[in-house]
Amino acid sequence: MTSHDEIKKFAFEALGEMNYDTADFDGDTQLGPAGVDLESLALAELGVRVEERFGLRFSDDELDELASLTIDEFCAAVETRLATPATSA
Repeated sequence: MTSHDEIKKFAFEALGEMNYDTADFDGDTQLGPAGVDLESLALAELGVRVEERFGLRFSDDELDELASLTIDEFCAAVETRLATPATSA
């Protein structure tokens, strides 16, 4: 099972690869304008990177909501999704 710390490490690495300076970021940093300041395309890219790495999918609505989450809240949401068996739609 993937831990919160593993997801967080991946998120920080992904943000770094996306040319964000993560030196001043911590778990309480918001992904949206009040923190990392990810715009919609960057939020989508982070979502896609997490989807590819951890094998889960975000709906468009979920991607839009990422901006309101802190890094720790985002990682907890991914961790919960990974622990919950997928259901067919």
